[in-house]
Amino acid sequence: MSRVHRPSGYVFPMPGSALLSAWREGYSLGKFKRDVLAGLTIGVVAVPLSMALAIATGVPPQHGLYTAIVAGAVIALAGGSRFNISGPTAAFVVILFPIVANHGLGGLLIATFMAGAILVALGLSRLGSLIQYVPYPVILGFTAGIGVVIALLQLPDFLGLTGVELGDSTLHNLMLIGQALPSLSLAEISVGLVTLASLLVWPRLKTPVPAPLVGLAMGTLAASLLLMVGVEVDTIASRFSWEYQGESGNGIPPFAPSFIAPWHFPGADGTPLVINLALIQALLGPALAIALLAAIESLLCAVVADGLTRTRHDPNVELIGQGIGNLVVPFFGGITATAALARTATNVKSGACSPIAALVHALVVLLAVVALAGVLGFVPMAALAALLFIIAWNMSEARHFMHTLRSAPASDVSVLVICFALTVVFDMVIAVAVGIGLAAALFIRRMAQLTNTQRLATPSTGEHFPPEVALYKISGPLFFGAAEKAIATLRVIDHSVRIVVLDMRDVPSLDTTALVALDTLRRELGEQGVGVIFVGLPPRMAMKLKRAGIRREAGKLAVVSHLTHAARMARRWLGRETPAKAK
Repeated sequence: MSRVHRPSGYVFPMPGSALLSAWREGYSLGKFKRDVLAGLTIGVVAVPLSMALAIATGVPPQHGLYTAIVAGAVIALAGGSRFNISGPTAAFVVILFPIVANHGLGGLLIATFMAGAILVALGLSRLGSLIQYVPYPVILGFTAGIGVVIALLQLPDFLGLTGVELGDSTLHNLMLIGQALPSLSLAEISVGLVTLASLLVWPRLKTPVPAPLVGLAMGTLAASLLLMVGVEVDTIASRFSWEYQGESGNGIPPFAPSFIAPWHFPGADGTPLVINLALIQALLGPALAIALLAAIESLLCAVVADGLTRTRHDPNVELIGQGIGNLVVPFFGGITATAALARTATNVKSGACSPIAALVHALVVLLAVVALAGVLGFVPMAALAALLFIIAWNMSEARHFMHTLRSAPASDVSVLVICFALTVVFDMVIAVAVGIGLAAALFIRRMAQLTNTQRLATPSTGEHFPPEVALYKISGPLFFGAAEKAIATLRVIDHSVRIVVLDMRDVPSLDTTALVALDTLRRELGEQGVGVIFVGLPPRMAMKLKRAGIRREAGKLAVVSHLTHAARMARRWLGRETPAKAK
């Protein structure tokens, strides 16, 4: 019995499809155990990364932990990928740091909320598949640039520089770092180098213990040894302090994230924000950039996870899940969240089966905040900077960057270099906008080069056309970048020509510009007493001509399916074949 197919239409992307599909396939106790083990592994990795990325963004470390807890759980429940692990990621540092510098933590949380709404709208509009059209040189260019910016922002902590207040200008930051170099601390550098060496060597030992955990432990041990001989280094506890419901302390507050409106957090001047139209307008551009990058990074993570597990994610539901997570997390003090590629890949390799692993990961981070806040306060800032150096290096994809420079076409190399330079010198918003614009312009140019018009002396099918008939073949898409060039050739015809036959069987598409150009050509030839016959247009394109006012008119304009029909019609128009024979 055949299945009845209903007419296609809008299908509402249902949040939580990943969790639901995993349950429908049969969720057993064995799968639950695998999810718990994977979640424990990822949770241990997420704790140091979340703190480091929050600090790199310019906010206290607990806000990164709150992001992993709240957004990590909400996105897992609402998203469309079984394996994505969401939380703070390195890609956002270059966007979020300027927001914090200009609008404070409160401005960052409001921008995150706005980005969440944009992501939900993208998912509901079923635009998840459009992200794949962002060119690879653009993605590689801004990710490599982000890696450079992240590394630059960590230099003051790694070198122990004092009096450096970094802003949102890379060139100005370089100048400030250069001026502060005389204040570098050998103790801070030693702690950073110990951490960096541990992070580089430990993965080669092939042990199940995560390298970030070992690296920060070794850095903390080095700092403790220095303290025993009377040398202090900067730590999370010495750098950050907190106040909560009448209590205060240093380092990370030992409390679970609690509900608080984003606008109650301070702005750049330390006072609570006042939401007005000017603030919303100022944050709209960064919010759009956050949403775009979150969509790209999350869907790329989902694609990688699908490749590792031979599963399929729902891109539109994943966007909605990411959007809901970023709508909710600002009300619990969390910053922007998206899927993290390294944590997602580790999740898959650890044996995860469903989004339950991401929920366990969030619970592990929550437990660390409540039970180990005091211990986390001993982590040196130089050790966190070393960890971010490794993240920045991995994110820069230096080998892919250099390989693309050597092997890619010159046009793609130019897009790559421009995106990289704009990200480093200015910001990612400008880099992505300019990069996509350049890539689109180059694509239009390449497509236009594929479109051409040539006059044929004799059709390949052997039809005979009278000498008063000019046969032209148009190949390639007729769109705004190519239509005028292709049709300009047709305006130069012999005075003896009375009919122009356009073989358009190799024209896959027509846009409005092409329709206007064809209509103008038809009018110009009509004024010269020259008829036009279109050949080989599919019904949908013929309907476009009709809607544009290019209609059949005896002796002046016709649309036929084959050159044989065109030859017969041309002879009939010239009075060399009777209507009976033409049939």
